[in-house]
Amino acid sequence: MSEVVVGGELLASGALTRGQLRWNYRRLFPDVYAPKASPPTLRLKTAGAWLWSKRTGVVTGRAASAMHGALWVREVGGLLVTAPHRTAFDLARHLPRDGAVTHLDALAQATGVTAAEALSLAARYPRARGLRRARIALDLMDGGAESPKETWLRLLLIDAGLPRPRTQIRVADRFREAFIDMGYDEPKVGLDYEGAHHSTDRGQYVHDIGRAELIEGERWIDVKVVKEHSRQFILHRVREAFARRGCTPQTLH
Repeated sequence: MSEVVVGGELLASGALTRGQLRWNYRRLFPDVYAPKASPPTLRLKTAGAWLWSKRTGVVTGRAASAMHGALWVREVGGLLVTAPHRTAFDLARHLPRDGAVTHLDALAQATGVTAAEALSLAARYPRARGLRRARIALDLMDGGAESPKETWLRLLLIDAGLPRPRTQIRVADRFREAFIDMGYDEPKVGLDYEGAHHSTDRGQYVHDIGRAELIEGERWIDVKVVKEHSRQFILHRVREAFARRGCTPQTLH
């Protein structure tokens, strides 16, 4: 917050000269500036917008979600930010479904907010825009997703007519434990989305060997998905895994 300044206030107090303001700061909003050396982070821009509102604005939507800790931002730091359930309600109303669910998953993981808490606002604001869209997105929210790609994979399964998978499935023996991104308990079919670090990070590669042994030892079929896999190929492999278990996805509904 302290990096972002109101130019007029500093000039009036004598803390800065016009030359110092011009040479050392860049303009974010009318009469709101940030040091040129500071990276243009979301927090910096959000703080600037708040100052431009004469310190009366409230941070909402994706900016509020990030400031609540969704994905990578960890502090609120004095700004007025909508509560997690109101933030979820706004995201669900205003964003396209897939984008909304991605942000909702991250917000739910960071704060523990639930769909029921967000939907309680629908009764309070029955004429709010996007209520139908909000109900669809909030119904799909799952705080077990740990990355946007995990959300994408879960929605791919649901859109294909497969049952909703359970997320963060714990698999353990007497000595070790692992978590599968998502899957189906009864046939023991799981899916893991693997980012590039699984093949480029040597430590991760070594860890994955032991993890795979544990999961296979507990009789799980673990379908690993990478970015190069097409939608059709992923679904083919999932249905093939069900067939190997002697069942069809429809039997799980």
